[in-house]
Amino acid sequence: MDLNIFLAVLGAALLHAGWNAVLKSGSDPFVTMTHLSLFSGGIALFLLPLVSIPIPEAWPWLALSALLHMAYRLFLVQAYRTGDLVHVYPIARGAAPLITAVGTLLLIGESIGLAGFAGVSALCLGVFLMSLRGGRLATFESRAVGFALGSALATAGYSLVDGLGARINGSGPSYALWMFVGNMLVMQALALALKGPAVYRTLRATWPTALGGGLMSMTAYFIVIWAMTKAPIALVAALRETSVLFAGLISMLILKEPLTRWRTAAALIIVAGVAMLRLA
Repeated sequence: MDLNIFLAVLGAALLHAGWNAVLKSGSDPFVTMTHLSLFSGGIALFLLPLVSIPIPEAWPWLALSALLHMAYRLFLVQAYRTGDLVHVYPIARGAAPLITAVGTLLLIGESIGLAGFAGVSALCLGVFLMSLRGGRLATFESRAVGFALGSALATAGYSLVDGLGARINGSGPSYALWMFVGNMLVMQALALALKGPAVYRTLRATWPTALGGGLMSMTAYFIVIWAMTKAPIALVAALRETSVLFAGLISMLILKEPLTRWRTAAALIIVAGVAMLRLA
């Protein structure tokens, strides 16, 4: 992988861990997710005049992406309601690369080679250890793990859809900005249907945090979609999971979540697997 792409995706990983920490620290993850989506979509809407309208062939991919992102958000919200950031986040993010790698190989014939699969496999071993002994009491928290794995499946789905959609569109920035606007509209509609206008009751007090989280979310995935038009989708999807290291540091230093020996070992294995992907 080109060094510039590698460094850009690492930056996206840090941003991704940052907005997940914002989501976890909120009093109601669903409300916080709604606010983050509102701001990320609003920023994208403001930037739309700078990009072209996606070509007709890209719109079905954008529609499917909106549905998969919605599933991802709902699973992630439930996962954070039942587990710690350092437990949920590596599972939700770490299981997705293997699913994505297999999906790209079977569906579009894009292989990452033996070295790539070795790195992904090591990463998933770390995820397995985290899911077994990563809970608050170093135990298996089945609900948190189940929701996190559901989030991982949705992540693999939208990674593949967005990578292909951006390539078909011919412009990663155009696809990404329109995707964020579409996702924002779907999320706000769902939030209003489930909670009504009360979902915005705390926005006046929390908008600076929501704005920061939304900006991190949009920028992180904007970089990832651009990278997927320049490098194999599976490698980009895997490399961004270095965010588990950043999430671990945030959870320990800022959220004051315990750093157990199992969490440390699992995180190191995950990072080692991702490091192998640099050589793929």
